[in-house]
Amino acid sequence: MKKNIILLLFTSISFGQSEDKLPNIILMIGDGMGLSHITAGMYANNNKTILEEFEYIGLSKTHSLNYLITDSAASGTAMASGVKTLNRVVGIDENNKKTKSILEICKEKKYNVGLVVTSEIVHATPASFYAKVQSRYNYEDIALQLSEHDVDLFVGGGKDYFNKRKDKRNLLEEMSDYTFIDSFDEFKNSSSKKIGFLTYPGKPPSKALGRKPSLDDLTEISLKKMSSERPFFMMIESSQIDWGAHDNSLTYVLSELKEFDSAISKALEFAIADGNTLIIVTSDHETGGLSLSGGNVKKSRVKADFSTGGHSGSMVPVFSYGPNSELFSGIYDNTSIFDKMLEIIKN
Repeated sequence: MKKNIILLLFTSISFGQSEDKLPNIILMIGDGMGLSHITAGMYANNNKTILEEFEYIGLSKTHSLNYLITDSAASGTAMASGVKTLNRVVGIDENNKKTKSILEICKEKKYNVGLVVTSEIVHATPASFYAKVQSRYNYEDIALQLSEHDVDLFVGGGKDYFNKRKDKRNLLEEMSDYTFIDSFDEFKNSSSKKIGFLTYPGKPPSKALGRKPSLDDLTEISLKKMSSERPFFMMIESSQIDWGAHDNSLTYVLSELKEFDSAISKALEFAIADGNTLIIVTSDHETGGLSLSGGNVKKSRVKADFSTGGHSGSMVPVFSYGPNSELFSGIYDNTSIFDKMLEIIKN
């Protein structure tokens, strides 16, 4: 991989984007993914992870406004909008003021914007980039806000929140400027400028139970679709690392991590070839209090213990590659991830 990176890096320097174009930003979030999760995934994958290819590493403090232990709504809002807020609250600060997310700011700057997740598209993390609600569980309200938004491409589960609603509205019909996709082949072949791909009626299954399409395939195709003469911002979430850790299932966690590692690889290949793309890989919080208790490196086996079925307060790593990636080294609050992205697109 390193030889390929050097070759592609030379190509991107020679044939990369024009210097006056703002950089693309790919924010990749492994929900619940702590350093121990990454370590377990690496040892279970022949002692390799694509994250070894990243240039800079930092650490993010994940606490919410009112608790040391955050939830995904507060941490998602912190990264998306740069403010600490209460657990369960999406896109609203402590003064009940609606925040503006990096996705929304990028859209104002004529970026293409996209969201790709392995949860429902109305789940807390993706919702933090477009919705403003007092409770992350107001899924139908969140879906309504997405329907009124201007996201160019979104992929995730939760179709029923759009067309099987208590208010009897069919938001899919109301979103007449979108092309809604029903299969991955259709997704690949669509030339529409605004695409919605609602992959499951509700909660998508785990990777081990056959979730399709894979996150790496979705990442590869979505990046091709987002790439144009305009820069783009895309948030890609491996949502179910968190769910596996809540279940205290190492098998579940490892299968999701393996897929996420492959998705990161696809993003890195794109960034190297493009020459003007920043990738940030991080987590919203650690889940499960995971610790490695044994294993065999040569046989790619790991053993682990969980100390909780919930989240923990551990800092989480931040990996970065591409233009301005040096900004993401060091130790800082998760709100600084927003601040650093904002600084980059304002240059």
